[in-house]
Amino acid sequence: MELFIAEKPSVGKAIAAVIGATEAKNGYMEGHGFMVTWCLGHLVELAMPEEYNKEFATWRYKDLPIIPDKWKYNVSKEGAKQFGIVSSLMNDDRVHGIICATDAGREGELIFRLVYEKAGCRKPVRRLWISSMEETAIREGITAMKNQSAYDNLYQAALCRAQADWLIGMNATRLYSLLYGPTLPIGRVMTPTLAMLSSREDAIAHFKPETFYTVKLDLGGGMVGHSDRIHDLSEARSLMEACNRDHAVVRKVEHKEKRENPPLLYDLTTLQRDANRIFGYTAQQTLEYAQSLYEKKLLTYPRTDSRFLTHDMEGKMPELASRVSGTLPFAAGLDLGGHAEIVVNDQKVSDHHAIIPTDSMPGQEQAMSTLPSGVRDLLTLVSTRLLCAMDDPYVYDETTVTVDCAGREFQLKGRKVLSMGWQRIWQAFRGSIGGRDTGEDEDKANALPDSLKEGDEIALPRAELSEGKTTPPAHHTEDTILHAMETAGGEDMPDDAEHKGIGTPATRAAILEKLLETKLVERTGDRRKRILTPTAKGKALASVLPEKLMSAQLTAEWEQRLKRIERGEEKPEAFMEDVRAFVRDLTQDTTRAENADQLFQPMRQVICKCPKCGAAVTDRPKGFMCENRICGFALWKTGGILTGAEHPLTAGDVKTLVEKGAVHKTGLLSAKSHIRYEATLHLDYRDGKPFLRPTFDKQGGNQ
Repeated sequence: MELFIAEKPSVGKAIAAVIGATEAKNGYMEGHGFMVTWCLGHLVELAMPEEYNKEFATWRYKDLPIIPDKWKYNVSKEGAKQFGIVSSLMNDDRVHGIICATDAGREGELIFRLVYEKAGCRKPVRRLWISSMEETAIREGITAMKNQSAYDNLYQAALCRAQADWLIGMNATRLYSLLYGPTLPIGRVMTPTLAMLSSREDAIAHFKPETFYTVKLDLGGGMVGHSDRIHDLSEARSLMEACNRDHAVVRKVEHKEKRENPPLLYDLTTLQRDANRIFGYTAQQTLEYAQSLYEKKLLTYPRTDSRFLTHDMEGKMPELASRVSGTLPFAAGLDLGGHAEIVVNDQKVSDHHAIIPTDSMPGQEQAMSTLPSGVRDLLTLVSTRLLCAMDDPYVYDETTVTVDCAGREFQLKGRKVLSMGWQRIWQAFRGSIGGRDTGEDEDKANALPDSLKEGDEIALPRAELSEGKTTPPAHHTEDTILHAMETAGGEDMPDDAEHKGIGTPATRAAILEKLLETKLVERTGDRRKRILTPTAKGKALASVLPEKLMSAQLTAEWEQRLKRIERGEEKPEAFMEDVRAFVRDLTQDTTRAENADQLFQPMRQVICKCPKCGAAVTDRPKGFMCENRICGFALWKTGGILTGAEHPLTAGDVKTLVEKGAVHKTGLLSAKSHIRYEATLHLDYRDGKPFLRPTFDKQGGNQ
């Protein structure tokens, strides 16, 4: 008997239905000589630092960097029950082979391998690799299964990603939380993303608008020319007045035929961007809707970074396009281009091809109406893109006319459509969602009269003055930050690099949600115009972190190296050694920003400035401590020379000690004689740690 292990129950049950394992059991399906179970996501996780050393439960600088010699893994609390089921089935004597059927990608591979290792299983494993949940795709995948060893490099890349994220996250979060007081979450991809959001907000905040003027020249017949921008008002007025007294002469007429090729098919990131721009869906919502459609067998695997199909799919594309068009009311009566060859490129398909509807598309408009609105919107968007991608180019004639008036050039532009091509489908789709702002440029120039010729004169044109201001960069939306993440660092990589940017299509949505969850970033605005901006905490964090943590270029280079590990072109050990060196170097720098107390306001009462590092000393339940916990300055309210004292150390005492170096205390208790005494306590240091050294006057007692 063979055991299939899927990632989710819905996928497991779809596989079970295909292979005949129809008998439902506790956490698995059985039948026809097979068993099918599932992992419910990550059942096994990297252990927390305290699993390596109990002392690591307390955050202390002296423990950094925390770099395990041998990695430990724990079963997640939420997944303990299902892990028990999966582990038991793996080690069942009836099972002679395992089939890994987790999601076909880096994370799916990691999920299975960690469970396999934790369960202590040593049985042979084959890999089911599919891009669709349709029955035919599952059957084809089963006939093409490979030994697990074929995916060892993918697993190594996934493991390196997980371990690198742990090392940077655990060490950097502790370091900067110790330095600045509040818990400050740091992540390998999350932090550069925060940096990009903060940089945009800084650019907006420091933007200084500039006033400019243009002269508009109305030549009649709807023809309007524009001068270049003029920054001097008197110059602009002079030009306007001169034009109103002069005539215009056509100096140049240029015609250019331009073609806009059909858009490529969707990968996950471009789908998330369009869904945000057109419908206002977040990246996470889009991923969830796409996953739902995948599990409903209506969409191919969504977590892909490819925008092409493989050659073997070309033949069925015209039939699929015809079926898809039947579900789209706006496509009725439109002739489809059907150029399947332009969406096919084997060299540009890595793990999975582009996202397209499956052969299970119902083919009728009524069937779409039964889907939830968000899911329906997404399927409509993907279906529309498929039809557009296989259509003809959009072709138009662009006319540029240069007119001279009062010694100044004015330009007019016009456009005459020669062939709507794929745009007729896209425009019909946009019209079907009437009133929704797509954010696209609607300003399409009208055609200019064919009668305009070089040398033509136009008497007494009407000139008007127009004032404008330069505008700041726009706030980031999920659309634009996803694009920034996808292209970050790309200018520093070779043109043929397979993967540029930070994060992967499968992880970028989760990164954005993590920034929101940790209150470093917030969403504001209505649903279709929501923007992402860093919070005060996020801005403060971005302002104090070193460039090496904020660098999108470095993170993009690491993503590229993980891809090379997947392809077997780089050893995992080399990558991990560089990450360990990075973490060691990072934790050596404990320089605290000069304005730290203004950026991270202490949550407790501030007593004074720390005499060691200048940070705030605040009142804690057991003592008075520097907010910069790496500094280590602390004076305890009781204990030491104050053990048994009638009065513990007070905030006033601490302020006096720091400002004057000493304070007088009465009611102290001698540990030897148990007699009360008084003394002057001096602030002194031993091995860099503060302590209270007593001195006595003639009336003072002794210890």
